[in-house]
Amino acid sequence: MPTLFKDIYEDTLEFVRTFGAFQLFFLRLVRHTPRMVVRRPGLIIKQIYNTGTLSLVIIMVCGLFVGGVLGLQGYSNLSRFNAEDSVGAVVALALLKELGPVITALLFAGRAGTALSSEIGLMKATDQLSAMEMMAVNPVRRVLVPRFLGGVVAMPLLVAIFTCIGLFGAHIVAVDLLGVDVGAFWQQMQLSVSADDVREGVLKSFVFGIVASLLAVWEGYNTIPTAEGVGRATTRTVVITAICVLILDFMITAVML
Repeated sequence: MPTLFKDIYEDTLEFVRTFGAFQLFFLRLVRHTPRMVVRRPGLIIKQIYNTGTLSLVIIMVCGLFVGGVLGLQGYSNLSRFNAEDSVGAVVALALLKELGPVITALLFAGRAGTALSSEIGLMKATDQLSAMEMMAVNPVRRVLVPRFLGGVVAMPLLVAIFTCIGLFGAHIVAVDLLGVDVGAFWQQMQLSVSADDVREGVLKSFVFGIVASLLAVWEGYNTIPTAEGVGRATTRTVVITAICVLILDFMITAVML
């Protein structure tokens, strides 16, 4: 029993230390953000391209089929109550408030998050970050901040694209394949979706963008500078981001309700 309590104490203490270091790391990124936005916007635009534009294919393909599945399931369930015309409203609310932000964040972590983590981890393993410090270049400001901001800006845009493509996929399935009236499909959607629903989706996408980008650069910057360490950091990026996204999704939904 004494050994068990000792292990619990040490694990708790290590968690508190890591969480505190994580918060200080986030504050360092925030402190350097205004200067990078003013002086080096080109670096941020490049990272928006790397994290956002290069993720468009997987976002659009997944959004199309997620919307199609929602159209099929919505029609199947609503037809039991003779409410097939409400398919558009159900799909729009599901994509705007939940599936759009959550699935996009998970896809972002699997594509862009792992790329950021492995890239920064390899820079550390090959002593590129140390070389920057030797040349009086702050690696946090030069390397981490543009990648962090690029992910934060790209996430809401990817969520918007995912949602629009998902609605298009639902329209194809419900209207073109299942015969739902096109006017009723869009009218029910317009009547059911409010500005609060859109704001909730935007808030979630912005929060998930901060979390996913922050975890990616954190894991890459603090990785063990070996090939095995970079692989572990990449895996932790996906796993921890997925857990944090789902927990925050529940918390934000509870607060908004």
